[in-house]
Amino acid sequence: MSTGPASSGLLDRHLAFLRALRSAGLPVSLAEDLDAIAALSALRWGSRQVVRDAYAATLVKKQSQRPTFDALFDLYFPRMIGGGATGLPADGADEAAGGDGPAEDRDRAGGEDEFSVRDGAEALQAFRDELAEALAGGDAEAMARLAAEMVGRFGAMPGRGPGLSSWSSYTALQRVAPGELVDRVVAGLLAAGRTQEEADRVAARRLGGFTAMVDDDARRRIAEEKGPEHVANVALRPSIDRLDFLSARRTDLEQMRREIYPLARRLATRLTQEHHAHRRGPLDFRRTVRASVSTGGVPLTTHHRPKRPHRTELVVLCDVSGSVANFAQFTLLLVFALRDQFQKVRAFTFIDHVHEVTHHFRPGADVVEVMEELAASTAHAALWGRTNYGRALTTFAERYADALGPKSSLLVLGDARSNHSDLALGTLRDLAGQARHAWWLNPEHRRHWDNGDSAASAYGAVVPMVECRNLTQLGEFVHDIL
Repeated sequence: MSTGPASSGLLDRHLAFLRALRSAGLPVSLAEDLDAIAALSALRWGSRQVVRDAYAATLVKKQSQRPTFDALFDLYFPRMIGGGATGLPADGADEAAGGDGPAEDRDRAGGEDEFSVRDGAEALQAFRDELAEALAGGDAEAMARLAAEMVGRFGAMPGRGPGLSSWSSYTALQRVAPGELVDRVVAGLLAAGRTQEEADRVAARRLGGFTAMVDDDARRRIAEEKGPEHVANVALRPSIDRLDFLSARRTDLEQMRREIYPLARRLATRLTQEHHAHRRGPLDFRRTVRASVSTGGVPLTTHHRPKRPHRTELVVLCDVSGSVANFAQFTLLLVFALRDQFQKVRAFTFIDHVHEVTHHFRPGADVVEVMEELAASTAHAALWGRTNYGRALTTFAERYADALGPKSSLLVLGDARSNHSDLALGTLRDLAGQARHAWWLNPEHRRHWDNGDSAASAYGAVVPMVECRNLTQLGEFVHDIL
């Protein structure tokens, strides 16, 4: 491998890319770093897709990490420079290296022309017609080209200094309004023989894919001007297993939903392996001594008592008010996906009143239906509509105290924000005393505890409180308690 300036720049780009992956939560070790270098050294760099696949094969461990990997790869190894008018092939080796000078590349790309293009009514309508045709035909190449053109024509914004510019996917999307083209796309799909349900689903998927392309191109252009590290640190969302429950968007929730059962399977497999590795119980001193008679009293072989399997009964009490509801629902789904690891599971939701939801988690139930049923049952968990932990704990103690016993563990889910109402700390202390173990999972960052109406420290003094903001922390906690 050459050690000249180009090779040095490529190595720097490689190292920066790996740092960005680690910062985004992907566990990239030194061994995997070396694997990636070995793979890339054995491949031709004439195709950007080959480079992407080589990196992915050596660095990505889970499918849930792939969107984050792809977004970072596009930042550090963009498919084109500036407006794409450089005449370079889309998959050329120079683009894989990311280019040397964003500003100069942009000048070569005709950046001034991008700003001079006016988005008059006729030009806008012609663009929307072309976009509708590409969406209806599912032409991914045309959609990628139109996404770049759309940001260049309709997403340009003045920068924060003379001669600088910025880019906004939101501005471009607002101007073109691709969502209004859905009816035209659906009509085209229906004419092609699709059913109404299929046409709606395909149109929504293609529109979502195009929107993602627009977001990607805006990030690419900003990265050219401010550097990929800036975009990776500021604009890029973490991988789905490290995304905070409280900041998740609707599309993020759908990805989390798909990740729950694979996470449960991985946890179950890991737990089974660990249980098999610790099958032996305590030393059986009497059997060991008796066996040593044949060796003159030397205990060559130790004997152990059989280990009694222990499976706890779990009682889950969930705050389902506001954005905390998403966190509670995903925790419930994970717990019930692992219900074979428990002897018995009962679940209750509350806002200021308590409602049992155990019956929603039927064996083999569809995860989407369960989520919808949980959302619909929220109305039963409220009398006045304002979160009140004290009233909820008191009601639980009065109506469902028999759910707790010496074999059960209590798991409370919530942000401990009770609108400055009575906390019923004595009631929680009694409930925790009836159970074998008790924990409290809080989806807020620890730095927000005790701010405003948060009573995290007060409740944490009674029941150990654990920060649980994402799927990774949730999986680690469930593994530890089992």
